[in-house]
Amino acid sequence: MNLKESKFLGKPFFPLDKEYPKDENGKPMIMVAQLNFEQIPELDSFPKNGILQLFLSVTDWYQEDFAIIYHTVEELSKESLNDFSFITEKDYEEMPVFKLHQLSFEKGIDKGGSEDSQFDYLFNGVDYWDFTEKLTEQQEELFGKYFDASGHKIGGYAEFTQSDPRDYNTVQKDDIQILQIDVDDQIMFGDNGLGHIFISKENLIKKDFTKAYFYWDCC
Repeated sequence: MNLKESKFLGKPFFPLDKEYPKDENGKPMIMVAQLNFEQIPELDSFPKNGILQLFLSVTDWYQEDFAIIYHTVEELSKESLNDFSFITEKDYEEMPVFKLHQLSFEKGIDKGGSEDSQFDYLFNGVDYWDFTEKLTEQQEELFGKYFDASGHKIGGYAEFTQSDPRDYNTVQKDDIQILQIDVDDQIMFGDNGLGHIFISKENLIKKDFTKAYFYWDCC
């Protein structure tokens, strides 16, 4: 697979003149997600080009020891790293992504998500949870399926196994989800958990991904 392709896991594109990310113990990190924005349908406020990557610590990713790196379109023309012998097969053993995924994209409409702090729909003046209490079991099941925020996605509403961290931080309350990595047969954060990248809209527009952050939770 081309180094610049969008993917989960696999070898990253990385310019030779840029410092490869290391964790807090000084060990090279593993790339678990790479988004090439030229391959992605245009989204409001998101870059139209460049590559965004999520790296996690080999040993302490669950402590949110991460690096989020953006390579500009100018950097994509530079000579890239091709020798990844500093990463061994053993380094992949504890990763939440177990297998290479080649990504393709389709633009869609996200209807909402009950756990997303920015989901504030009212139904006859009643919030989501109070409204569902008045439904039959079958109606509640259909209602939940309609407002389902699960799945791998860029942007949109977020799904959580517990709660949205933006609920507890006034600075982050309006932050946008860049990426959601959901559970599948070859991906799992902890016990049926999901991973996310968030950023403020202002920093997203500026492409200042040094301000982006990684979050995950599980059952």
